[in-house]
Amino acid sequence: MKKQKLETVKSNGANILNKLFLILLVLTMIIPLWYTFVTSISSNISSMQPGIRLWPTEFSLEGYETIWTKMELWRPFLNNVIVTVIGTIFHVLFAAMAGYVLIQKELPGKKIIVSMIILTMVIPEEAIMIPLYIVNRDLGLLNTLTSLIIAGLVSGFSILLMRNFFISIPSDLAKSARMDGAGDFWIFRKIYLPLAKPGLATVLLFEFVSRWNQFTQPLLYISDSDKYTLQIALQSLVISTDATSSSDFFTPNVRMAGIMIALIPLVIIYPFVQKYFVKGIMLGSTKE
Repeated sequence: MKKQKLETVKSNGANILNKLFLILLVLTMIIPLWYTFVTSISSNISSMQPGIRLWPTEFSLEGYETIWTKMELWRPFLNNVIVTVIGTIFHVLFAAMAGYVLIQKELPGKKIIVSMIILTMVIPEEAIMIPLYIVNRDLGLLNTLTSLIIAGLVSGFSILLMRNFFISIPSDLAKSARMDGAGDFWIFRKIYLPLAKPGLATVLLFEFVSRWNQFTQPLLYISDSDKYTLQIALQSLVISTDATSSSDFFTPNVRMAGIMIALIPLVIIYPFVQKYFVKGIMLGSTKE
């Protein structure tokens, strides 16, 4: 009896320690984010005061007004939206189509194709950075949003993830549809895509976040300030803030407002795909 009570006490103690650790871990992420938000809605003068503030001493939207109008953040924000939305739509579509092809039993050399796709995942992006730049230059795509949309348009990870989802769908559904005269495109659109919503949501969220935070490609391919994306504009803001010239100085609330504007689309999209995303990660990681 005493032994059981001792084990219960140890178990409860371990649970409490785990919860405390998780709470501390959450606070390390929430407090910086909340501080960023509070600073962004503070006035110019109050945002320059030293120390960490968890509530604005003087509420103001000067930071948002300054960065949206004076720095014209709306332009890189719009460029980011165009690149992210178009690039993500085509990325998900191509990954789904390729994944559907890879589950066809009559596909010749399927194992070789899968091996080649896995091989592309092993090659680091830095190793092909210069060749990709040369290709974009020769195709006349430098200083265009098209170069950013094409970059990462297909991904071995996304293709294999969609393949795993399609494998989990009973093949009898496709056989029955073919017996009724349905073609591959109809089967893909009417059967596989609706049943693979978790996989589509998983790929969509990964790709959306990746493209929204894209930094290396715009830094390489874009030199025209009118074509800057959001991350490049925010980098320029930090560099300007570090400048010694008073005309280039931006107060902390301006910088934090830029960060909050960059976070808003990610915060908006996640609740809509969270249900499918969690299910997709679990299923896509276990199916073969």
